[in-house]
Amino acid sequence: MDRIFRVSQAGETFYAIERDGEWRRALSNGDIYSGYRAGDVVDPAKGALVTRTPVRPSKMVCVGLNYRDHAAEMKKALPAEPLIFFKPSTALADPGAPILLPPGVGRVDHEAELAVVIGKRAHRVPRARAAEYVFGITCLNDITARDIQNKEPQYTRAKSFDTFAPVGPCILAGAGLEPRAVEGWVNGERRQHSTTAQLIFPIDFLVEYITFVMTLEPGDIISTGTPSGVGPLHAGDTVTVKVEGVGELRNVVRDEEPRPV
Repeated sequence: MDRIFRVSQAGETFYAIERDGEWRRALSNGDIYSGYRAGDVVDPAKGALVTRTPVRPSKMVCVGLNYRDHAAEMKKALPAEPLIFFKPSTALADPGAPILLPPGVGRVDHEAELAVVIGKRAHRVPRARAAEYVFGITCLNDITARDIQNKEPQYTRAKSFDTFAPVGPCILAGAGLEPRAVEGWVNGERRQHSTTAQLIFPIDFLVEYITFVMTLEPGDIISTGTPSGVGPLHAGDTVTVKVEGVGELRNVVRDEEPRPV
């Protein structure tokens, strides 16, 4: 398995493979989803590497209430089928970038999640073949305006503000569908801790269910839900999502600056 980063250096953005602390350019014939190989070592003399979101998905399909303990803390019944919703690509935020708290929206929560990165065009994929369509996994923080969510039947507005989808820091390419630990931390305190073995609807089921409805393209994301322990964020906080094997997705929290009149 490789850890694949999308990075910027000296005005250029490219994919790089990190293996045991060594960074090499990821070379491909089109995009990394069609196959890649390790190229030249990245030259640190050209400047510092800035980590970007490892994917630019056409859509992020998220799954709500997919851990029993989270459904309980939200005081909601277990869903009979996956509850899916979208986050727009404009909600993406780079690792290390600020999560902006919009003015007047009330409570805003962190939600640590394992996200699946699709590797090839997927339409009505049977569950038994789901792993063939998974390129790898990454971390996603499903930032949620909780007060808005609690008063509206649809999740779109509460989940879609700019910066409400930090993703990264990399893709763990070649990762299988085996259970992995998922954690959420705020200011060095662990608030969420579970494993995808506790998913109500496992990853292979989600791939089948979602691709029956819509075609997923390479680079699209399925975010698999969050465990219990979600909680509010405040300006000045540092929030971290950890997924076993992927690493740490860390972002600071700031109040959104008012736009000039």
